Amino acid sequence: MKVVALVGKSGTGKSYRALNLAHEKEIAYIIDDGLFIQGNKIIAGKSAKRQKTSVAAVKTALFTHEDHREEVKLAIQDENPRGILILGTSKKMVDKIAMHLNICPIEEYIYIEEISSEEEREIAKKQRTEYGKHVIPVPTFEIKKDFSGYFIDPLKILRRKKDDTVQISEKSIVRPTFSYMGKYTISDKVISDLVNYTAYEIDGIYKVSGVDVRNYSNGVSIYVEIIATYGNAVHELSRRAQEKIMKEVEHMTALNILAVNIYIKKIIVI
Repeated sequence: MKVVALVGKSGTGKSYRALNLAHEKEIAYIIDDGLFIQGNKIIAGKSAKRQKTSVAAVKTALFTHEDHREEVKLAIQDENPRGILILGTSKKMVDKIAMHLNICPIEEYIYIEEISSEEEREIAKKQRTEYGKHVIPVPTFEIKKDFSGYFIDPLKILRRKKDDTVQISEKSIVRPTFSYMGKYTISDKVISDLVNYTAYEIDGIYKVSGVDVRNYSNGVSIYVEIIATYGNAVHELSRRAQEKIMKEVEHMTALNILAVNIYIKKIIVI
């Protein structure tokens, strides 16, 4: 197995460059911030950016916890990759990761300064220090569950391949829990208002009589009581309401919506 490392200080754009570098090196797997990633899919692990403190984030990125480490080691064995790209802030860090996951030695060390300009690194640092944004080389839909309740912003990258076709890869910008800019939260009242606004646009709903938002570690469930107008098939109305409310709330908040439960309290003739 070929193991390559990309080394650079925090906030210099390593994760942003990871997919392109892996593509150039013909490597399909990446280890970044505690995650084991294949192409655009998280295979195993947990993100360091989900941890509540910077110390816990570093420990996660280094795979110091046995259960986390063993999960990723088993996934690597199952996938049996031809190559892995490891991201880290120093040579010492990537060496430790490779050792903890039993994938050493590292054959090649590439430094962020070799593949990006000073201007690009300064832009990346500004995004990190001023806005608290971090990049993970996976699409938004892959990390919604892991980052439920935190800022998510998809970033699409176009890359022209050797056969002159265009490949689109997607990366996700997140604000981690330990960011000094603070935790990104959305009040239940905001969600309730979004549900009300969305529901009133649905033909067949006369009134929303109640909204209950229940928060869980991996997302939220929404319970909606409605008064329907006579002449609508209740099953069809409920399905349309579920789909539209889930779509709109996810789009506006980036929260992971576990379920939208519709209760038709009353049917009235108007």
